Amino acid sequence: MELFNGCIYETEELLRSSSAKKWAYDPTACWPETSRNELIMLREAAYELGGSAKSAVAFSCFTTNERLVGPDEVWLYGPDLSEIRGDCAFARIVLFSIQDVGEEDEAYRALQDIEFVKYHVFPKGYMIRALSEDNREQVRVSRAAIRDGISFRNVGFDYIRRFREKENVRSVRVIFVTAPEADYAALRANARKVSDITRSLSTILDGIPTDCDSCGLREICDEVEGMRELHFQQAGKQSPSEK
Repeated sequence: MELFNGCIYETEELLRSSSAKKWAYDPTACWPETSRNELIMLREAAYELGGSAKSAVAFSCFTTNERLVGPDEVWLYGPDLSEIRGDCAFARIVLFSIQDVGEEDEAYRALQDIEFVKYHVFPKGYMIRALSEDNREQVRVSRAAIRDGISFRNVGFDYIRRFREKENVRSVRVIFVTAPEADYAALRANARKVSDITRSLSTILDGIPTDCDSCGLREICDEVEGMRELHFQQAGKQSPSEK
């Protein structure tokens, strides 16, 4: 599964101008979780990541290339939760190294299963509001959590712990971005590309005609290495580039 490799490279390039704080995963340092997404009222909130109509981006990329992801780590570009003083732009990006699970349809189901885990991560005092269709994720952080010492390190460990429960996950890098100088528009464009790849993969596996001139997937097939070959492979045909 290397369809998302280009998006991983682009994400790293977009963040290259800033330095990141990095923490190796420590399962004993996870932030306490609740049994469901906590309701935090505005009067209880210290601020909202992505609030006040500021940028808020979330997406995940998968690869079987272990070197692209590295070990289980949390990376932070920008101020930590205790250093933020008001609503700010925000991004959460997760890079997964996964096992090669074989056939493409099995791989797709495995990706969906792993991605669904994010809806079951409930850090205490950290209310997540996600709009998956728009690749948008806002987070309301309570004043009580700030007083208790919540940090992106601890919250990121929560995500890693949950994701690593899936047998096909080899390693996870959780990236948080709060740096005001980050290019959130470009990150959002990359998030849309990831969504396009995922939707295209779903459509291909459902079985569609392979007339490239009329296919709505032509643009993403042209852009993403391996997508066109997968399309023809699923249709039982040979890619024109292989003839």
